[in-house]
Amino acid sequence: MKFGKFILILIATSGAACSDWLDVEPRSQVKDAELFSSETGFKEALAGVYALLTTEALYVKEMRFGMMGVLGQEWSYYSTAYQDEALYNYEGSNPTNRMENIWQGLYNAIANANVILEVIDEKKHVFTGINYAVIKGEALALRAFIHFDLLRCFGASVEANKEQPAIPYVTVYAPLQSPQLTVSGVIDKVLADLDSAAVYLESDPIYTGKEITEQDDNGYLLNRQLHLNYYAAKGLQARAYLYNKQYQQAAACASEVILSGKFPWVSQTDLINGVDYTGASEQLWGVDVNNLSTISETYFQLTGGSATFYVKQNSLLNYYDNLTDDYRYLYLYTFGSGASSDNRYPAKYNVSSDDDSYYLNKMAMIKIAEMHYILAEARYHASEDYMPALNAVRVARGVTPLSVVADFPVTLASEFRKEFIGEGQLFFFYKRRNMENIFETDINPVESKAYVFPLPQSEREAANRVDNR
Repeated sequence: MKFGKFILILIATSGAACSDWLDVEPRSQVKDAELFSSETGFKEALAGVYALLTTEALYVKEMRFGMMGVLGQEWSYYSTAYQDEALYNYEGSNPTNRMENIWQGLYNAIANANVILEVIDEKKHVFTGINYAVIKGEALALRAFIHFDLLRCFGASVEANKEQPAIPYVTVYAPLQSPQLTVSGVIDKVLADLDSAAVYLESDPIYTGKEITEQDDNGYLLNRQLHLNYYAAKGLQARAYLYNKQYQQAAACASEVILSGKFPWVSQTDLINGVDYTGASEQLWGVDVNNLSTISETYFQLTGGSATFYVKQNSLLNYYDNLTDDYRYLYLYTFGSGASSDNRYPAKYNVSSDDDSYYLNKMAMIKIAEMHYILAEARYHASEDYMPALNAVRVARGVTPLSVVADFPVTLASEFRKEFIGEGQLFFFYKRRNMENIFETDINPVESKAYVFPLPQSEREAANRVDNR
């Protein structure tokens, strides 16, 4: 297809009128033909997709500790602006606006990925070394990741109804209406994109072991954990297979990541010294958040005022089963003072005490701990020994391994909760299992249809979508 004068970004997804499109200016207004005439242009376009994800409306706040944290009942205190979400009332203006922003923001990022994918093959000649394969692989993996999170927000779980109409899976950059697929249909496309991505990403240095220096293409392929690399794609496959109840495949993908040995546990020493609060070494993929210190100061410290999120001491002890030697309990919370002395503020986004860029400004998108939990759950469903996988995380966090588990689903929920507070995964964990009773609330999320966000009004009107709930 021919593009217009400038790269255009779809903000209301398929079926949108011309007024639903806008111009984008990554640094300056650059004609698409010029942007994609060089390898540098593709690098900038891909960086732009990542940048679109790192806003407070998406993975810097709402899709992490903000709206998702409140929906997961993670906090003892949060802004009154989230009262509707805490009660799973999605009709109020605040949740409506936040869900609209998630829908538009994520489809916006998909549109950008699709622009890259539509032109990259015809421009293959502009690439050097392995950059064509790596950039195409990342773009495919990003498209899959974003669609999967849209499904986790706006689609039913497989456990609830895999044939329920869900969302469009958009694979072309054009003002055309993409069909609304079922939950099962979306997952099939997610897995297909991740399969293709993994093939291209077999060239990834994090997989091949090729040493990259600053002299190699100005160090472009350094810091692969800040990109959706090969192992991150395999981790996302594990996550999607588990969601789809394909336990054997989930176990295989999770095992591959674990056995790679590429993602060592953060050490107690680094936690004590404040070097690695975010668990940088454990991140299969993390995003670079330049204003992370501001995020931490605004939302996770006593001085944050009404914007602050925190947990009361009794709730925190409940989180960690009164195991006060747990590294997460010991080192990843700060104490309030005075009238706030009972408050515990998450420190996992605090600035590192080390000036090594490896530890700075990182927010995890997918971690090695999740791979162990996926492997444990897959083995449980296969009637295999799940204890080593489950205990691997406990040992890494300084906690005595379990010898007996009376109720695996309950134990797994408790372990998962300890690990992922403030990371946007707990609500999705409950949803995947269609849990009627979750920690810290008497509301039944299944009865209240809390697990499926209503489609935005603009989408229902413009595209005549079928009810997704």
